[in-house]
Amino acid sequence: MTSPLQQKIKINGPSVVTANRAWDGVVIYRDAKQGWTTEIAQAAIVRTADEARAMLVESAADDVGAIGPYIAPVAVNDNGAITPGNLREQIRAQGVTIDLPVSA
Repeated sequence: MTSPLQQKIKINGPSVVTANRAWDGVVIYRDAKQGWTTEIAQAAIVRTADEARAMLVESAADDVGAIGPYIAPVAVNDNGAITPGNLREQIRAQGVTIDLPVSA
């Protein structure tokens, strides 16, 4: 199996590096200060494969309890607001939005 860092990275638009925290599973984003934030609005945007690869390598190298960092697409509107760029990332950011059955 090939690690994500060994695969070709393709960037088709603005993207961020994201992961989940090890201790509580919360979605986190890499920020411009080489740290992590829970706010997508504070995430560092990458626009080229080289930028994405560098940030991904840096993210995987720090040991802050982030699980499986990867690159995810985002949308940036005219006002600069950042939102998840696909349905999977919307679900990750918003969490479960349906009522699950309660077991008896």
